Amino acid sequence: MARGCLQGVKYLMFAFNLLFWLGGCGILGVGIWLAATQGNFATLSSSFPSLSAANLLIVTGTFVMAIGFVGCIGAIKENKCLLLTFFVLLLLVFLLEASLAILFFAYTDKGGPAVLQIDRYAQRDLKKGLHLYGTPGNVGLTNAWSIIQTDFRCCGVSNYTDWFEVYNATRVPDSCCLEFSDSCGLHAPGTWWKAPCYETVKVWLQENLLAVGVFGLCTALVQILGLTFAMTMYCQVVKADTYCA
Repeated sequence: MARGCLQGVKYLMFAFNLLFWLGGCGILGVGIWLAATQGNFATLSSSFPSLSAANLLIVTGTFVMAIGFVGCIGAIKENKCLLLTFFVLLLLVFLLEASLAILFFAYTDKGGPAVLQIDRYAQRDLKKGLHLYGTPGNVGLTNAWSIIQTDFRCCGVSNYTDWFEVYNATRVPDSCCLEFSDSCGLHAPGTWWKAPCYETVKVWLQENLLAVGVFGLCTALVQILGLTFAMTMYCQVVKADTYCA
């Protein structure tokens, strides 16, 4: 009976971790594709050039693959050490995500001097990054700003005049134009988006907190399921070893 229960948990955990591993492969693949085709895609900060969407996806995908691999081997080999390692790694990830979620919601709910200081620092850093727009080796930053300004219908960090310092002229990128055309950024300000990108994106994130929360909850439930499988199988392996002894 105990052996049959162990076999059932074993194959369930193997299937769970196989999907986990395949998910990691997918994330890693997207990250490598972005790095190869788009450079440091979505790198907006000049202070943290490595903090790009491509690099984050590569690191996340590699880590997820490693955890899934440990879980798969631990399940199929019924290895107590690997099962416990998988449980500890997944628990650390779960606790880290929970801590980040608490800090994020505390940041969005309270406000105050600390929040204003973070906002000022972020805007100052993003404005420094504008000076890298269109320069060699910064295709990722250039593409990211073009996509943000086009999709969110905004221009500059806090104002379209942020671009005047970049070009040393009354000019903005063509992605700021109400109606896109070649060199439209040289036209009059009346033909450009006026909304500041920082505030526009910030408002969009606040309006979509429910979707972020649902995604986070689903992720947490999957991780709790993995933790349950790992600990259940670990206990079953210990019981089986004790019974055989």
